[in-house]
Amino acid sequence: MKLGVVGLPNVGKSTLFNAITHAGAECANYPFCTIEPNVGVVAVPDERLDKLAALYSSKKITPAVIEFVDIAGLVKGASRGEGLGNKFLSHIREVDAIVHVVRCFEDANITHVDNRIDPVTDIQTINLELILSDMEAVQNRMNKVKVQARGGADKKAAEEYAFLERLYAHLESEKPARTFPLSDGEQEFLKNCFLLTVKPVIYAANIKEDDMGTDENDLDFVNKVKEWAAQEGSEVLVICAKTEEELSQMDAEDKAVFMEEFGLGESGLDRLIKKSYALLGLISYLTAGEKETRAWTIVNGTKAPQAAGKIHTDFEKGFIRADVVNWEILVELGSIAAAKEKGKVRSEGKEYVMQDGDVVEYYFNVSKSSK
Repeated sequence: MKLGVVGLPNVGKSTLFNAITHAGAECANYPFCTIEPNVGVVAVPDERLDKLAALYSSKKITPAVIEFVDIAGLVKGASRGEGLGNKFLSHIREVDAIVHVVRCFEDANITHVDNRIDPVTDIQTINLELILSDMEAVQNRMNKVKVQARGGADKKAAEEYAFLERLYAHLESEKPARTFPLSDGEQEFLKNCFLLTVKPVIYAANIKEDDMGTDENDLDFVNKVKEWAAQEGSEVLVICAKTEEELSQMDAEDKAVFMEEFGLGESGLDRLIKKSYALLGLISYLTAGEKETRAWTIVNGTKAPQAAGKIHTDFEKGFIRADVVNWEILVELGSIAAAKEKGKVRSEGKEYVMQDGDVVEYYFNVSKSSK
């Protein structure tokens, strides 16, 4: 899964990306210092892996991962190809969700593309460019469907055209597609448009270091972002990109001292990564043994055979059953043998819906899977 990190020039986007991935993207005080997208694969923080690895004396730990893409800065007119607009729009089309970094601090030494700080206006600038691009996509789809719907012979095409007219009007009112109300059966119509503003969003409210430790409800810029996000049902995460970048370069001991000083239970980056994982509707099931303890990423609601297929396609094709135990119960009892003795290991079939934190051992038919 990919998340695109976006934002206007000089809002702290690449600084945050550096902290997330240690990728070292250039962070010059220049609007287009990130022209080609930098990509970083980052681990999803998961304390369960360490506990299971200790239990099994595992030689290797493999966490779940998310891919973050640092996408070039955007200016007004991107939908018409101005600035780096064409690159921006093509790169953002490839991601599954968006982390929208919004500047919530004043600093005379860091220029702003509009020479003023207004987080809501910044959000609107990017949203509008994405909406304009989506309007063009919907119009193109309408032109195609209109031919099919002509004369009323194709009822489904007529229904889709009526849907597209409503969707276009929604976008024209400068509202993103993710806020468009869908009735039963219209999800397919929406998918046919391949829209940008249908992607889920986390607004990363980037504050200055001096505001660290301040109640976020007392920060005016942050409150403006929260009010905006509430209107469209999006998430907000308050974070100091500069501090997170510094934290990412500290050793474990210094990092622990710093976080204790500021009363931080976990870093902003860990919170962002976890929130991003949840935003995409992802969960992890776990496998554990002497060789490796590992988290496997699946979409919430995935059934056991399809989850097994994440390990190998043969596991899905020849699926027989899955022996499942909750990770907490396993750690508490101290061994899989003890869990079985207590009746805590369940044998689940093809219809079992996987749960976050399931520790699983699959059984499959090799001859059946090879057919």
